Amino acid sequence: MCAAGKCCVCVCVFHQVWLLSVLEAVKVSPLIERVSDHKDFKKLLRTRTNVLVLYTKTATSGDSQLKLLSDVAQTVKGQGTIAWVNCGDAEGRKLCKKVKVDPSSKSGGADLLHYKDGTFHTEYNRPATFKSMVAFLKDPSGPPLWEENPEAKDVVHIETEKVSRDTLTLQLAQLFELRCGVCKRMQPVFQQAATETKGKYVLAGMNVHPAEFDGLKQEFNVKGYPTFCYFEKGKFLHHYENYGATAKDIADWMKNPQPPQPKTPEVPWSETDSAVFHLTDESFDSFLEEHPAALVMFYAPWCGHCKKMKPEYDEAAEILNKGVLAAVDATIHKSAGERFKISGFPTVKYFEKGEEKYTLPQLRSKDKIIEFMHNPQAPPPPEQSWEEKPSSVSHLGSEDFREALKKKKHALVMFYAPWCPHCKNAVPHFTTAAELFKEDRKIVYAAVDCTKGLNHELCKQEGVEGYPTFNYYNYGKFAEKYNGDRGEAGFTGFMRSLRGRDQEKVGKRKEEL
Repeated sequence: MCAAGKCCVCVCVFHQVWLLSVLEAVKVSPLIERVSDHKDFKKLLRTRTNVLVLYTKTATSGDSQLKLLSDVAQTVKGQGTIAWVNCGDAEGRKLCKKVKVDPSSKSGGADLLHYKDGTFHTEYNRPATFKSMVAFLKDPSGPPLWEENPEAKDVVHIETEKVSRDTLTLQLAQLFELRCGVCKRMQPVFQQAATETKGKYVLAGMNVHPAEFDGLKQEFNVKGYPTFCYFEKGKFLHHYENYGATAKDIADWMKNPQPPQPKTPEVPWSETDSAVFHLTDESFDSFLEEHPAALVMFYAPWCGHCKKMKPEYDEAAEILNKGVLAAVDATIHKSAGERFKISGFPTVKYFEKGEEKYTLPQLRSKDKIIEFMHNPQAPPPPEQSWEEKPSSVSHLGSEDFREALKKKKHALVMFYAPWCPHCKNAVPHFTTAAELFKEDRKIVYAAVDCTKGLNHELCKQEGVEGYPTFNYYNYGKFAEKYNGDRGEAGFTGFMRSLRGRDQEKVGKRKEEL
């Protein structure tokens, strides 16, 4: 008994010394969690939401990865967890068998798998570099780094602002943010231009969204993404502002890089030659007293629909001989807008004897305006908005968008404008799909009216460039744009596919456990 006991102690001591020597040999960070017991593994996944696990064939087959992951673990401390399972020892072999992982089938005898919120998420298939791994663990569902795209090989990817600018004789640098919609649209164009001009000019890219680059953004006047900065001999000269450019446009511009032309200031509508009366807060009431029948357009100078309506309104004012047309810039003369509860532009109201009588959303064209003023009639009852109709679609705005989506595993969001014909066509199909999945607590079909209040800025942030735009979010994080069929089959099929994958993962996890 004693001899056997001594032998057992010797083995344990030997095993500890051997393990310490292995860990020391590869300088594994203490932040990397060594796991061999299945219960400990389950506890790790239960208590950590973002775990990258390295499975190795033997204790030494993951040496190169462990060195790299030790540095990564230090950088993502508090944001992600890195664990190591050696499938070569007795306990580790049991664990690997239970979770059905076989690193011996992989090149180098190592396999990297990611687990999110307690379940398997994805195999790590991005480049095995410090930068890529850190970016992945900081945002596992986010887009890959631009430099990971092989088509972007001719773009110089800048990582720090300490890059030696004087080594870049001619440089057009795109300062971008990974999730920005315009950036994503411009990147393929920029890549192509970089390839076409290789050897002549340098086209570079840099993700300046992190707070550490706030000083650089201020230096180069970065107010949005992307921002293109042109340098010569390391000195910043000016911006490039053609956001609709082709690769040829960029290549041609680089031959003769000129600063942006100053924009001709737009003449305010109130200063143009027009038969429309332009009112102020001070003149509003006295004007209505003098004119017993008046149509008033409340507008904002930046509003696209207002700009489209202006010539129609001007022409109608020229032709009318009964009643008058007036306009108020509600962004300057705010008390008039607030008094009549103006919440969108343009808003057209008809006044009789100084009193508001009708709001007329249907008056947009010259002919409709003239027809109404010749025979003022009450407008037809307004059509009920999508938001007002009972449905299983969740209507969100800038105030609740983020919080609402964080609670749902799968969210398909339709960004729309009420006047958009394609949106109107998609609404019934989207609504039906939402109804089919209304009992599933992990799913939401949501909609955002981009014309309403502060939603315009929200839609811009989410990369909306046209209507309708459909984005898919996973627990509040943008995952991809939906470009499928806009009928009921497309919307429901997309969600069924996601839920099918979920079920597969649950089934796999049950087998593993």
